[in-house]
Amino acid sequence: MPRPARKPAAATKPLLKPPVRIGNLDTAALVGELRQLHEEAEDENIGRMPADEELFGALLYLEAHTGALKTEKTQHRAALVRVMLWEYLREQADLHQAKAIENARAAGAEWTDLAPVLAVNAPSAAYNKAKRMKAAVLTAGSRGDVPVRRTPEAVREAEERAAARAAAERRAEEEAARRHALLAPVAQRLLEHRTGLDDDDEVSFWLDQIEALLPSCRTPTQLVSLGTYVEAVVREVRKKERITGRPGASTADARSALLGAAELMTV
Repeated sequence: MPRPARKPAAATKPLLKPPVRIGNLDTAALVGELRQLHEEAEDENIGRMPADEELFGALLYLEAHTGALKTEKTQHRAALVRVMLWEYLREQADLHQAKAIENARAAGAEWTDLAPVLAVNAPSAAYNKAKRMKAAVLTAGSRGDVPVRRTPEAVREAEERAAARAAAERRAEEEAARRHALLAPVAQRLLEHRTGLDDDDEVSFWLDQIEALLPSCRTPTQLVSLGTYVEAVVREVRKKERITGRPGASTADARSALLGAAELMTV
């Protein structure tokens, strides 16, 4: 019985498995290792080898002078490292070429201009090739999302997701700034009048937390923590009032600061 034909995956369907990638490498250290092998083999031309940081030039030298290595063990190791470094360069090429294309487009280049430098014959082919490269960029910055399929349709969807995520982050930052404008003065007033509040270990603890965080409180996470600390001060003072039957603030300024904090926590 003939095997049923496999249906092609939808152009926008995410990849089920992430591609295996070399990822980050200390390329200078690896090139340095290969340099050491050639020096130990007394490669008479080693002085002409480019610096360890010049990866492409160093690989070309090592390829041309592989015969300088005398033992099978060193040849085996050097060849494997060279394969890995070329694969690393291949991975980096899409990332950096995609950025170059973005720069060219931002500078007014049309797809007709990009077609010959991308080694394709038509503007539409240049556009599609650029989108496929962009898939590598989006996958590299996906923060754990599924890898992006190398199709224009999948790239467009990934770009839309990235734009939505960036917009959400901007909204969070704006909300954090608004919250900080309201919360920071309230927290500062609690610290300024803590002597009218601070005769309880729990109250003292939360005021100390506010004092430590307030000078550097900027990020949404820090603002959430600051709000938690202010709320805890109000909670502990009110708790003390219920237990003792006495006001939790001993001065008018402290009472005003506490009232302001309590009101903000209900907003």
